[in-house]
Amino acid sequence: MHNAQVEGRGSAVFEQSPCLAVLGTRGDTKEDWLRAGHAMERVLLQATQDGLATALNSEALEWPELRWALRDPESATGHPQVVIRHGYGPRGSRNPRRSVSDVLVIT
Repeated sequence: MHNAQVEGRGSAVFEQSPCLAVLGTRGDTKEDWLRAGHAMERVLLQATQDGLATALNSEALEWPELRWALRDPESATGHPQVVIRHGYGPRGSRNPRRSVSDVLVIT
C-alpha cells in the first residue's frame, strides 16, 4: 500500500506504511462478541470517512497461543476479537448498486 495524499491535509511519517489495530473486549462471551461487532462497525465507518483502506485479519485469533500473545494484560481489552489493518491506498472502483425497486417490495 502506498501513501495516497488526502486532499486538504498533510501526512505523517507513520502513514507511509499500513498499521494494525487489535479490537478487544473485557470478556469473551457472546455479548462481548456482539459489542466487538458494534465497535468494529464504528471503526470501519470512521476509517472510510477518513479515507483509509481497511482489511480484517482475524484468522490468527483462532489459534489460542496467538490470541494470548495479542492481548494487552494491562488494559480492559484483554480478549482480542479482531485485527484490523488500515492505511492509505489507491482508490478502488465503485461497486455497482441495484435499484431499490429490485430489492424492496412494499405491500
